[in-house]
Amino acid sequence: MEAGPTMPSRASGPPPSSVLFVCGMNAIRSPMAEAVTRALFPRIYTVSAGVHKGNADPIVAEVLKEKGFEPLPHQPQSMEELADSYFDLIVTLAPEAHHIALDLTGAQAVEVEYWPMPDPSAVEGSRAQTIDAYRDLLRRIEARIRERLTT
Repeated sequence: MEAGPTMPSRASGPPPSSVLFVCGMNAIRSPMAEAVTRALFPRIYTVSAGVHKGNADPIVAEVLKEKGFEPLPHQPQSMEELADSYFDLIVTLAPEAHHIALDLTGAQAVEVEYWPMPDPSAVEGSRAQTIDAYRDLLRRIEARIRERLTT
């Protein structure tokens, strides 16, 4: 079931038992969302992947630690490398990821939600400006996760 371009304020019924977060390269947005979800909702099986396999971004771990989240020992993986193929909810964090997720899920009974999130690695400027972009992304992701998964 496609949720459309924006996320509903809160889904009715119980939270999903499994969530897949997908972004472009599984380097920044989706691993950040996975770490936050695992910390806040440990009973929800949570995984992240990318359309393509990227390289782990060390700033993600730095920003997660600042906020009190334990960074995961993350090795980026592509959607093709996933061990599991069924999730109750797939959250896409980049346009390309959303299109791929919709194509792959087809007629499956799975919710696919698009949460547009900026790519902080695209920010130009000083290191402080870059770190602030990552912090802003983490704030946005945490707020969306709390809103969507809290019953």
